[in-house]
Amino acid sequence: MKKQGSLLGFAVMSLALFCSCSGDKGTDPVQPTAPTVSTIAVSAVTETTAECGGTVTSNGGAEVTARGVCWSTNATPTMGDNVTADGAGSGSFTSSLTGLTAGTPYYVRAYATNGAGTGYGNAQSFSTTASPSTVTDIDGNVYQTVTIGTQVWMAENLKVTHYRNGDPIPDVTDGMTWEGLTTGALCRYTNSDDTAAIYGLLYNWHAVNDSRNIAPEGWHVATASDWMTLVSYVGSDPGGKLKDTGTVHWLSPNTGATNETDFTALPGGQRGYQGSYSALGQEAYFWTATEYNSSRAYVRSLHSFDASVALRNLSKYAGHSIRCIKD
Repeated sequence: MKKQGSLLGFAVMSLALFCSCSGDKGTDPVQPTAPTVSTIAVSAVTETTAECGGTVTSNGGAEVTARGVCWSTNATPTMGDNVTADGAGSGSFTSSLTGLTAGTPYYVRAYATNGAGTGYGNAQSFSTTASPSTVTDIDGNVYQTVTIGTQVWMAENLKVTHYRNGDPIPDVTDGMTWEGLTTGALCRYTNSDDTAAIYGLLYNWHAVNDSRNIAPEGWHVATASDWMTLVSYVGSDPGGKLKDTGTVHWLSPNTGATNETDFTALPGGQRGYQGSYSALGQEAYFWTATEYNSSRAYVRSLHSFDASVALRNLSKYAGHSIRCIKD
């Protein structure tokens, strides 16, 4: 009997010690995880923009410090791609996607970040609206167009012979008559129809500035600001990226020409304010719709011997090429 009592006492003491040790151990804290977020359907899609967003349904046990959407042409965009920053915290948010390329498929998904990491929502796919590939002037001339960044440009030099309301633009062949004109006029380089078919027509600035409009409906002659946006978007060596390649139209060396933008700048030369022609194949001069002063206006010029796009101000009486841009 004494032995049984000793065993019973030992068991009670062991149980008490176990319970005491278990009580000292305590409960491990819950570790936070990445947030849970869902992607809102894409809407308001245009050639270059779209709307999206998401909803943070769980913060994962830690404060959400950043949220937004990421997008790419790859099926699973991440924070390493294009992103928006749309505040912090849980709940719903909206996002604006900009700088998209027309007619291009994209994927977008929401993200949310806390101290534990970044959670992603489901991927949504969409395609931007395709830009019109051509535009037709009042004479029935059809021009190829190209989207560069957020702008849609004609990819050919203008060759229209009437204003938008149907009034003819005087075709002035005589050099002495051309000199000093203060009303709109056009000409063909050395009066050649064959040259005009390739390089377009040359116009004085008064035709550019005429209230009857020289550009097709929904378009305008590019302003100095429009050209600045284009050159800034294209980046380094912009002339090379805008010029037609090779030496069929440009004379050698046509430095740096890649035409990677498909702008296809052609060297239509110019007609001087005194009526003489020069620089066909060597230089492209494009009027802007922006006046410099009472006798001069801004021009953008490209050259066969370098890859720049120069900004100049030249006589309004001179004849230069025109590129139009969509309103």
